[in-house]
Amino acid sequence: ATYLAEAARDGIMQSVEGYSPDCVCVTAKGRPISSKTVGQKEYIKAMQEHDITFAIGPAGTGKTFLAVAMAVSAFRSRQVSRIILTRPAVEAGEKLGFLPGDLQNKVDPYMRPLYDALHELMGTETYLKNMEKGLIEVSPLAYMRGRTLDDSFIILDEAQNTTSEQMKMFLTRIGFNSKAVITGDVTQIDLPRDKRSGLREVRKVLRGVEGLSFVELTRRDVVRNGLVQRIIQAYERDPNGRG
Repeated sequence: ATYLAEAARDGIMQSVEGYSPDCVCVTAKGRPISSKTVGQKEYIKAMQEHDITFAIGPAGTGKTFLAVAMAVSAFRSRQVSRIILTRPAVEAGEKLGFLPGDLQNKVDPYMRPLYDALHELMGTETYLKNMEKGLIEVSPLAYMRGRTLDDSFIILDEAQNTTSEQMKMFLTRIGFNSKAVITGDVTQIDLPRDKRSGLREVRKVLRGVEGLSFVELTRRDVVRNGLVQRIIQAYERDPNGRG
């Protein structure tokens, strides 16, 4: 109700004729997770119907959280046996030239949003238990190289910071009975200027390929609060902004 009131006040209310909340899963504390906007509803439908889904949009649209919720739902219902979450650790150079024993401490800051979503959805005890069993993995993108990921729900977050080569590497890791969701915001690219974003290019490269879906989320789908929506709107109007 709060979100709808803010959306109406900000003049960005969408037509919601035929709209009905669709519960993806329930958090450890019993809170149902469902779509809050038409765009989110389309996103959830795309994830349900396609093996590979790309979700592109600004911060606050629920790209990552809804993907993790879908992964947890698939894991709980035994549709998949593993959840694999990954991000390109741009600030770490993605070279990761340090011992595996140091990995956790060095990449934790980059993975924190993924950990937070898992903790909320599964509860700390269940999350840690499944991590110990190797059923949940949160790793930098570089650690996907050379693997085939079968029977898994795989999420590539912050995909705007992949290079074209990294995007191809990730997409070709996906194995049998697996789903993949790739999320990102093409206005927030942190790559060096001489590097091309794999997320920008992938839509052109994969045009016409069956079995995948591209979902565009906009400021209309921001659900954090009305102020965040107005900030995004201001940057979109500013010619010097990155929107």
